[in-house]
Amino acid sequence: MDIDAFRKMVAKKPDGFLGRYGLGDKILKEGGNLEEAVEHLRVAVQLDPVHVASHFALGRALAGLKKNEEAKTVLTAGIAAAQSGRSSGGGDLVPEMRALIQSLR
Repeated sequence: MDIDAFRKMVAKKPDGFLGRYGLGDKILKEGGNLEEAVEHLRVAVQLDPVHVASHFALGRALAGLKKNEEAKTVLTAGIAAAQSGRSSGGGDLVPEMRALIQSLR
C-alpha cells in the first residue's frame, strides 16, 4: 500500500491499530517526517501493546530523533512482548532490536 492509502485508512478509523502501524512504518521506511511516524507508531503500540513490529518501528523512529533512552525503553518492551508468548510473532525481530539497543549506548 502507498502512503496515501494508509492516510485514508487512519482518517476513516483513527483508533485502528493496523492503519496507524502501517502509516508510521511507511513514513519511517520512506524517510519521511520522523515526528509524524512516532505519533502514529505510539498510537499503534498503545492499541496493541504486544505487536512487536510496532515497538521495533517506534524504537527506530525514536533513535532517528536521538531520543535514545525512550527508544531503548520501547525496544525493551518489544523484546518482552516477543518473549511473553502473548504476541503473534515478532520473535525474529528480537536480534535486530537487541542490536539497536546496543548501538544506542
